[in-house]
Amino acid sequence: MKLKNKIHLYSSLLFAVLLILMNVGIYFLFDRMSVNSEIGKAETEAAAIAEGIRQNADKIPVRELLRAYVPADGMLRIVAQTGAAGYPPVTSSTQSELSKREAFYSPVKIKQAIEYTGEKYALVSLPVIWSDGSVVNVQLVRSLRETTDNMSVLRIVLIVVTALTLIPVVVSGRLLGNLITQPVVNMTRTMKEIRESGRFKRLKLNVDAKDELAEMGRTFNRMIELLESNFEKQEQFASNASHELKTPLTVIESYANLLKRKGLERPDLFAESVDAIHSEAIRMREMTEQLLLLAGSRNHWNMNPEALNLENLATEAADAFHKAYRRDVHVEAETPAHVVCDKSLLRQLLFIFLDNARKYSVEPIVVTVGSSGASAWIRIADRGIGIPKDDLPKVFDRFYRVDQARSRQAGGFGLGLSLVKEIADAIGADVELDSLEGVGTTATIGLPSAR
Repeated sequence: MKLKNKIHLYSSLLFAVLLILMNVGIYFLFDRMSVNSEIGKAETEAAAIAEGIRQNADKIPVRELLRAYVPADGMLRIVAQTGAAGYPPVTSSTQSELSKREAFYSPVKIKQAIEYTGEKYALVSLPVIWSDGSVVNVQLVRSLRETTDNMSVLRIVLIVVTALTLIPVVVSGRLLGNLITQPVVNMTRTMKEIRESGRFKRLKLNVDAKDELAEMGRTFNRMIELLESNFEKQEQFASNASHELKTPLTVIESYANLLKRKGLERPDLFAESVDAIHSEAIRMREMTEQLLLLAGSRNHWNMNPEALNLENLATEAADAFHKAYRRDVHVEAETPAHVVCDKSLLRQLLFIFLDNARKYSVEPIVVTVGSSGASAWIRIADRGIGIPKDDLPKVFDRFYRVDQARSRQAGGFGLGLSLVKEIADAIGADVELDSLEGVGTTATIGLPSAR
């Protein structure tokens, strides 16, 4: 069963049950109140009749008194203590069957509803001291036919009202089901369209809606935006990766063909070809290693946090960098800085920024370490070509290059800063880039201070 049909069915049934229970309660409450009211009237009338008979019994024959006081729709009689009728019962012309009802005596007052020959009556029995000193019961029985007829009319009215009320209930239940499930239907239809067309689509939403269904729709659209962005990045990544791999492979293939044709005849060409092939092979290996590192899960990185002195770490990295590339790196400590972090990953992070500074600047690189309160930092500053303002938000994307020609000339793949982001997230570091085109770039690695 569809969700909207379930909502329709359950809401209609619930409202119908509540309505029926309410009407049944009203019916029985009104019935009880009506019967009690009639019994109360009969009690008042019986008391007045008993007093009239007691006062006039010596003057007027009791039989005549009973005829005078008998109700138009009931019976009146006097019952002695023995349980036998002291006088024959007197009934109205419409209730002659009541005279056949067995008489009974009660020393206490009785007022109740009874049923006789399929009809309801109000019975009141009052103990009265008779003229001879004996105690008799004056019993009044009145028909509740009018009350019964009124209750029959009320029952019909309640049934009709219930039936008429259920019509808008059923209609509103259907509308409610459609209202609740429409966003889900739209979402399902959009998903099917995405699957069939292969293109990302979004739901059309009412911007003013604030309910949970609208929030679900907005969440769905945000998810689609994220999926679309990731899909585009994946496509871009695959395209860039194939392009980056195609270039060195083309170079290797060209030089290999050249060697095949003329390598043995020209030693200078042989040396040039071998150097080119070796250089491109190294580039491919470095790019493959970075791609594998980016593709790997951080959970599989073997991290060993340890207490580190940032000044010592920066000095070691600067010395190693100077020996490898013959570039001057000045380390300055503003304040003592200590952190708890994986040394190899933090060192790799520092090397990536130093390598970028080397590629795009010729002046000495300055590394500054320091701490303030709960934070410690390492800043790597260069006076190179800088990064245009519009390109700063994109430099952490894989294969993104600010200047394709200069990046290739410098030997980069556009993966370094992507790796920076992954490493920084893994070790809990914050990375910021400040750059001014033509002036230089400053990279800041922020970490929680250990002291």
